[in-house]
Amino acid sequence: MSFPILWRKWIKECICTTLASVLVNGNPTDEFPLERGLRQGDPLSPFLFLLATEGLNVLMQAIVENQFFSGNQKLGDRALRAILVLFETMSGLKVNILKSMLVGVNIADSWLRAAATALHCKVGKMSFLYLGLPIGG
Repeated sequence: MSFPILWRKWIKECICTTLASVLVNGNPTDEFPLERGLRQGDPLSPFLFLLATEGLNVLMQAIVENQFFSGNQKLGDRALRAILVLFETMSGLKVNILKSMLVGVNIADSWLRAAATALHCKVGKMSFLYLGLPIGG
């Protein structure tokens, strides 16, 4: 992905020039710069998260295209774990397996269960109503 320099400068300014103040005994302190991360509720947060996770999508597509998941199940399990470790290293985001669920779209249930077992996570269902119609399984 490539973003124009001006766009990147705008995003950086939105994130890096924020000042905050807190109330101490009902009186505001002097303003101080926020040094890490985004503010809670920042409207940029979901978009920046999607940009970061796009890297995971690209990595997953590469191992599917190179057929690491076909044939040898142990090779596929190792490839999947390696992709998650690589994603964590590159993005600084950590996948919390205890909170994670694997959801498949047009994926065989047997493969989905095997992958969830290898990752030590649960299999989730993606079912919801959209305009009154059931979506997912």
